[in-house]
Amino acid sequence: MKTVRHYLSLSLASIVLWGAAGLPSAWAAAPKALVLYDAPSGTQFEKLGFAYAIMLRNLLGHFDAQVDLLPVEQYTAGKINSYDATFYLGAYYNNLPPAAFLADAEATQKTLVWFKYNLWQLAWDAQYPFAATHGFSFSGLRGLNSVPNAGNTAPGFFDTVTYKGLPFVKYYTYDSAANVVNADPDIGVTTITDPAKASAVLTISNPKTQETAPYVVRSGNFWYVADMPFSYIGPRDRYLVFADMLHDILGIQHAESHKALVRLEDVSAMVSVSSMKTLSNYLSRQHVPFSIAVVPHYEDPLGVYNNGVPQTIPMAQATNLKTSLNYAIARGGEIVMHGYTHQYGNIPNPNSGISTDDYEFWNIVQNRPVAEDSTAWATGRLTAGLSELASNGYHPVAWETPHYQASAVDYRAMAANFATTYQRAVYYTADVPQFNAPISKDFAVGQIYPYVIGKDWYGQRVLPESLGNVEYDSQYKYTAQDILLNAKYAKTVRDGYASFFFHPFLVVPSMNVPGLADFKTIIQGITQLGYTWIAPSNAK
Repeated sequence: MKTVRHYLSLSLASIVLWGAAGLPSAWAAAPKALVLYDAPSGTQFEKLGFAYAIMLRNLLGHFDAQVDLLPVEQYTAGKINSYDATFYLGAYYNNLPPAAFLADAEATQKTLVWFKYNLWQLAWDAQYPFAATHGFSFSGLRGLNSVPNAGNTAPGFFDTVTYKGLPFVKYYTYDSAANVVNADPDIGVTTITDPAKASAVLTISNPKTQETAPYVVRSGNFWYVADMPFSYIGPRDRYLVFADMLHDILGIQHAESHKALVRLEDVSAMVSVSSMKTLSNYLSRQHVPFSIAVVPHYEDPLGVYNNGVPQTIPMAQATNLKTSLNYAIARGGEIVMHGYTHQYGNIPNPNSGISTDDYEFWNIVQNRPVAEDSTAWATGRLTAGLSELASNGYHPVAWETPHYQASAVDYRAMAANFATTYQRAVYYTADVPQFNAPISKDFAVGQIYPYVIGKDWYGQRVLPESLGNVEYDSQYKYTAQDILLNAKYAKTVRDGYASFFFHPFLVVPSMNVPGLADFKTIIQGITQLGYTWIAPSNAK
């Protein structure tokens, strides 16, 4: 039986770095955007800004933007004028952007969004009349209120952005044994000096000191975001606030619309027909369209569930699977292909080697691509899975990567073979990342989406899974109420989705968990929040 998992969706690139007026007109065509990022050569964090740039580029895919990514060090004079909007990700403390960029940033009338660090390189340079031009000044950085220790593990910082009546709180943990903070507490502190020119669109508060500071400042087409909203992201994080504010920054006002998706997860040859019928019947009675994440080819290469004898069940022989799918499809279900075997070879990767239990497109034990990883290898698995589905009369509407993780090469192959994916995804700063290199270390970032992404970094159209899944494991417990709270937060995004998945085996009586009751609670709760349930094929 598959180990249940929940994805917290923290940005894996979030390394600890702590210390001291009117809307623009929407463009007739898709906006053209430039994303600049710090890439300080020869440092451990040379690629951190690139990782954040990929995440921003992905969100811009919701707006069908044409996006170019460029290290700020390579900026040349006048380049900003070729784009409708430019974003500068100040990810590396005290990096000095080229003088050409500083001059253009001060003079441009185009939309410019500056994140977190290095604004002082512009605001404190006497040759640029920054405060006079923009109506606000830069005061400095604020991080943790004090250094944490065993007696004061959470000294506090500016961590709460209130948006549309809800508090979005930045992630923070402290490992006292290792004396390590996992957080990104730094913000850039600004002061409005001329309210006729600038305003604090949003503020951020420090609950321990009762202070507030501007979080997003706007001066005409110049925007300043006080931190890096791509670090340590989660389903109730200020990342959602920025994702919604992109509509205002770009001047693209999508209509208020809130859709919901539900997916029955890890459905393979060993699925319980009774559980699938129970869930399909309930969803049909509630007039809720749904999808089924199907693993076409079952493998138990070590015989873990077959008395030590290796077992393979192709779809042609998967009676339980086909019975369940036929029943579900007749009641509004759509098929999502969820890997070919949803496991890798004849080794634990990392659990048992059994379909739905392990990773298929990533060696999670060694945290690198699998040995034979290539476009041809990935395409072969995708083609084999599609063939097994088609030969049994099934046609998937989307793809979902097992455990949401694959190599960059594999993700591009998936985009080439499926018009739509339905998942979260992991993004790398190299096709073959060097996670253990002493410098220029690569990063991987996990990203969730509050809305549909037309095209991501890998060329995928991505339907969101934004809420997570119920888990009863004592270490990773995630409740129906957690998912409903996530849905409440997701609704602050004007076209945000409430999208979750559920494992049918949680309905099996021998599991001795309230799976069906919790499933019904989630479906009813999301409906009561005002979402409209749709099938993946109708997601826009």
